[in-house]
Amino acid sequence: MGTMTRLFQLMAEKKASDIFLSTGSPIHIKISGVSVPINQRTMDGATIATLLHEILTDAQYREFEESLELNAGYALEGVGNFRLSAFHQKGTPALVVRYIPAEIPQLGTLNLPDVLPEVIMEKRGLILMVGATGSGKTTTLTAMLDYRNERKPGHILTLEDPIEFIFKNKKSIVNQREVGADTRNFQTALKNALRQAPDCIFIGEIRDKEIMSQAIAYAQSGHLCLATLHANNSYHALSRIISFYPLENRPALLADLAVTLKAIISQRLVNKPDGSRTPAVEVMLNSRHIAELIEKADMIGLKESMEQSMTAGSQTFEQALFRLYKSGTITLDEATANADSANNLLYLINNDQTVTAEAGHSGHGSKQEAPLFDPVKSIAPGADFSNFKDFTLKLDA
Repeated sequence: MGTMTRLFQLMAEKKASDIFLSTGSPIHIKISGVSVPINQRTMDGATIATLLHEILTDAQYREFEESLELNAGYALEGVGNFRLSAFHQKGTPALVVRYIPAEIPQLGTLNLPDVLPEVIMEKRGLILMVGATGSGKTTTLTAMLDYRNERKPGHILTLEDPIEFIFKNKKSIVNQREVGADTRNFQTALKNALRQAPDCIFIGEIRDKEIMSQAIAYAQSGHLCLATLHANNSYHALSRIISFYPLENRPALLADLAVTLKAIISQRLVNKPDGSRTPAVEVMLNSRHIAELIEKADMIGLKESMEQSMTAGSQTFEQALFRLYKSGTITLDEATANADSANNLLYLINNDQTVTAEAGHSGHGSKQEAPLFDPVKSIAPGADFSNFKDFTLKLDA
């Protein structure tokens, strides 16, 4: 069994999100947002190159050598899928791998807002899922798509770079296209998507004006279009979209968004006291009032509207974090650290009579605190981690 196969199995076993291979450092694995070394051996460029050869085809490795970087997918039967990002740093190869579980999680198991199943069953419109890298947005959006797949006949078309979760055909037919393997580039795939008669289109990531314009056009033509975007929250997402376009095109863009947008869902993963993580989710659902604010590019008004719960089902990050804190799921420190406005969050807490010190409040009240998460023990329970006796991956000679 190759070293990379063992590393992939380790990621699945420990529910790790990423591994990092870099010259001059041991291999690191990230569990619940904490990165730790798996052994004491320092990697060198030649060893990393050997490991890359284990998982890349000859054609992929040539592309990596020529372009100095490569994004690709790798599947290990019974374990899961892996998103590879190979690159060079200081003249030597490096690799970051993201783990994608073999099974798509059920939407109802992810502790998400109750409105999301209703959102994904829409007939037409634009749904944006936003968040930072590693925030779980792909997992949430994939679970939403599979919820639709299980309940609604139709054709779901995905355009991904690379493919991550693997769908099974259920009530819908799901066709997944990977850039580089199934299509030359995003632009060609986007141009031909409507000819493939989809009911629902998923675009892996909106990166520029051209992709954004195509997403809006799909929604305008009577399709449900879903896409991810890197942004901190709903109004930041709208600001980013606006920035794609020159000033003279923005009024038309805002008018189109006001009509086509169904929802912007923003997600952050927050730490629970036991070391696991749970999503905190902001939801901005479109309504007549929200559409008017979008058309005016009134970001302050959008936030105020959400804070005042003027659209049923919408919620800010502060409201989501308040509920997690109130239920005892997270501590006060964790809630305030992840809020857009700690003052707004504290206002919600201080004006709610049902919240007590027992509701996950760190350092107060009589509730016994959960033991702090120890990432070392999560890898090697009971290990003397100072000398890595209990857990060491030995590289093949």
